[in-house]
Amino acid sequence: MGEFPFEFEFDVLQARLDEFVSVVFSSLESEFLILPKGDGFVEYSVFETGYEALKRATSGFATLDPEVVFRTVRETPIALIVLRTMLGFTPPEWGYMATQRTGVEVPQGAARSLDRNIRIAPLKAISKGETTRARVKALVEVACLLLVEGAPNVGSERIHRMNKADTRGGSGDLQTMTQLGVPYPMLLYERFLGRPFAGHKDSVSELVGDSLEVRIEEALVAAGVSYRKTKRAERVPGFDQAPDFIIPDEFNPQIVIEAKIAEDDGTARDKITRVQHLAHLSARNRTSGSYEYEVVACIGGRGFGIRREDMKKLLLATRGKVFTLKTLPRLLECTKLRQYKTQ
Repeated sequence: MGEFPFEFEFDVLQARLDEFVSVVFSSLESEFLILPKGDGFVEYSVFETGYEALKRATSGFATLDPEVVFRTVRETPIALIVLRTMLGFTPPEWGYMATQRTGVEVPQGAARSLDRNIRIAPLKAISKGETTRARVKALVEVACLLLVEGAPNVGSERIHRMNKADTRGGSGDLQTMTQLGVPYPMLLYERFLGRPFAGHKDSVSELVGDSLEVRIEEALVAAGVSYRKTKRAERVPGFDQAPDFIIPDEFNPQIVIEAKIAEDDGTARDKITRVQHLAHLSARNRTSGSYEYEVVACIGGRGFGIRREDMKKLLLATRGKVFTLKTLPRLLECTKLRQYKTQ
């Protein structure tokens, strides 16, 4: 591994930019195989409880009576998540179909909230409020209708969302799935988690980034550095997009730190653009050739190691102050943070 870009002046960084891109790439780490569970993670044993409740109530999915399914969902709320997974819909999509087919308004926000509340407390009774009751009943009604109908013929150039092994031919296919010895609840559970875990991955995206922020915060606390950690989507005076950390605070920003993890190049590009914007904000108020505040990027994930041109932009925007999990221990000594150490 070569020398790091944060060790040099800006003119050296510019002259050796390609070399420093390779150095940063070599220090990047990715933990995309490991995800936090977070609130709302549904264990398979709980998911299967909902599946078995539905299976019993419908005689092995032979009779999809909306009233019977509704009672089952009221008694075992996680069954509603299983039902959505059988459809293969997101909560807003299901809410839209329920509104269109039944006339009962199921806003996407309400559909998301209902889904999340059940995932957090999968066996807790659903609210008995009339509005919630009507919405759940509409969701169940349209689900039963769609599962019985199966996939209509939409021509050779298109494919219908119900054209899946278990729902293509209506309720008959559901019965077949339960009788062939296929571990159908496990198939549904994997579908619920999403294209390998994508559904769950999206739901915990903030927690994935938290691991890096925790490491930064630990370093700042250990050194006795005053800092302001912002909240998601928080409005901070002087910043149209608040950075993750402001040192010492937003009233006298001297260093700002962005902590970003990206596992694909598209996401990485968006996050690099955000850092560039912070550098532009700082440059607006520069005097005598110096920036108003130092912009530091702490990054992780394989997404940042794909496009060399994007990494060049990040290095130039931060004037070389790019740190990875491997180089994070040098964060304080190689930035203006060293001036704020009290321990």
